Order: sequence, then structure tokens, then C-alpha cells
Amino acid sequence: MSKQQQPVVQVRRFSMAFVIAHAVNAFAFFALYITALPMYTEFFDWLYPVLGGPATARLLHRIFAVMFITPTFIWMIFDPKGFKLWLKELVTWKKRDIEFFTEFVKELFGFKFKHVRQSFFNAGEKINSFIQIITAIIVIGSGFTLWFPELFPKVIVQWGYFLHNLGFGLAIAVVVGHIYLSVIHRHSSPGYSGVITGKVPAWWAKGHYPDWYDEEVEKGNFPDLDKEDKKPKGA
Repeated sequence: MSKQQQPVVQVRRFSMAFVIAHAVNAFAFFALYITALPMYTEFFDWLYPVLGGPATARLLHRIFAVMFITPTFIWMIFDPKGFKLWLKELVTWKKRDIEFFTEFVKELFGFKFKHVRQSFFNAGEKINSFIQIITAIIVIGSGFTLWFPELFPKVIVQWGYFLHNLGFGLAIAVVVGHIYLSVIHRHSSPGYSGVITGKVPAWWAKGHYPDWYDEEVEKGNFPDLDKEDKKPKGA
């Protein structure tokens, strides 16, 4: 078998607990969005028959709301090590994280750029996590006031409607950017398999998260690509 025909070496980036949590989160988010559309504007009233009517749409929205809360607990319970690493990365900021954004802007607009050494999560992913946490708190907190309006003063419920719309609007914007950068963008798309199978190409992992990759090489978990070139030609 020639070098070009050799299978691409894969390394594990995420646990199956994370993969499942990510899938549940994505499904619940879009299900919430779809079931909410006819509640916000008559333009989407045609969805009510599809969803089984207004009452069923509201019931489904509440079911998916509960589902939307579960991914964090799935990850935390079944992969506490990975969850703790994520929390640690979120509060760990270094000079390289600031430098990352300068190079990221160049890369995004097609200019020549250099890869800034990053650990398990890069600076962009940390910011994405922070925004998702904030929008989730807004959506879940305001949603609770709308689900149980009898427990709150009328003014709180009124603010709940505003914050619920605001939170979901911001969340949609973040999700669109997240999908583009992780699935469509040519430099990031090879790593999308990480949220599907938990594994990514070794050459991609080393190129985007060299500090983390090198740590795993020292532990004997990953192959040393400095000694054996596994990157496919033209990748």
C-alpha cells in the first residue's frame, strides 16, 4: 500500500458522553426553535397542523425544553474528567489566546496566517462556550417564568417574554457562526468528525491544538507525527 493510500490516523478528541450530549443539545435546540416559530408569528401558522395543533406544539416545546437542560448533566456525570477540563480551559487565558484572534481574522478572510499554539480548546471555542452559557441561562431562566407565570409577578413574566426572544435570537446567531466555522470553513471542517465519532484526523489535531497533542504524545496516547508524516497530500 502506497503512502497516499494509507488510512488517515485518527485520534480521540472527545468522549462518547460528550458526543451524545452534543447531539442531544443540537436536536433539542432546533426542536425548540421549530416548535416556537408559530407561537411568535402567524407566518408560521402552517406548522401547527404539522406539530399536531397549538396545544401539542406547546407541549412539545416544554418537552424539548427539559431535554435542552440535560446535556450538561450527561457530560458532567459520564465524563467528569472531560467536563472539568472544559471548565479549567474556560478560566485559563494566556497571551497566545489573544494572539489567536488576530490570526483567526486573517484566516477567516483568506489572508496568510500562522497557527498560534493552542491547548485542548482554542480561544475562539472558549468565547463560543461563554456566549452559549450566557444565552442558555437567559433562555432557560426566562422560559421558567413563562412556563409557571403564576409563580412570578406580572412584570417579571413580561420581561421573561423579552429575554426569551433576546436569548434565542443571540443563540441562533452563535449557532450559525458555530456551524459555519466547524462544518463549512475549509480549515476547520476536517475536525467536525470529533462531535460525530469523538475522533479527528491526527494531522488536523496536531495542527490546530499542538500543545494538547504534544502532551498526549508524551503520555504515549497519540502517534508522534514529527517522526511519521501521516497527513494526506493536499490536505
